[in-house]
Amino acid sequence: MSTRLRVGQPGLSYRDNRAALLGESSAPSSGRSSPFYDVSNEYSRRRTAEELESQNDEQLEGLSAKVKQLKQVTIAIGAEVKDSTIQLTQMNDAFAETGGILSGTFRRLQNMSSRQGCRWLWYMVFLIIVFWFFIVVWWFRR
Repeated sequence: MSTRLRVGQPGLSYRDNRAALLGESSAPSSGRSSPFYDVSNEYSRRRTAEELESQNDEQLEGLSAKVKQLKQVTIAIGAEVKDSTIQLTQMNDAFAETGGILSGTFRRLQNMSSRQGCRWLWYMVFLIIVFWFFIVVWWFRR
């Protein structure tokens, strides 16, 4: 047979059930019996429960505020991702267009070099030497 007490057992108060389940004594800690003990204990339990409920409500309000902030941040991140995607698409298109322009320019340069032979190479070497000479002179005159 079970030694646990049921909450609905007749003749036992809530305090007695709790004390029996938790192994507490039902008498006050001073050892005196008081007819007002149950009332004050019930009042303190209600007060503690109300305090806990108010603390829980405050914490719930804080959590709901944090959830709202998270939602706003998430929405802002989503908007930023959409904007970034649009910008990346535009940049991709611009780079593709630039690549087309550069490939056409290099093709024209290649055609020009094949028509002119090696003469253009000597012109480039001459320009590089002149440019280098101006840089060396400028460096020493500083």
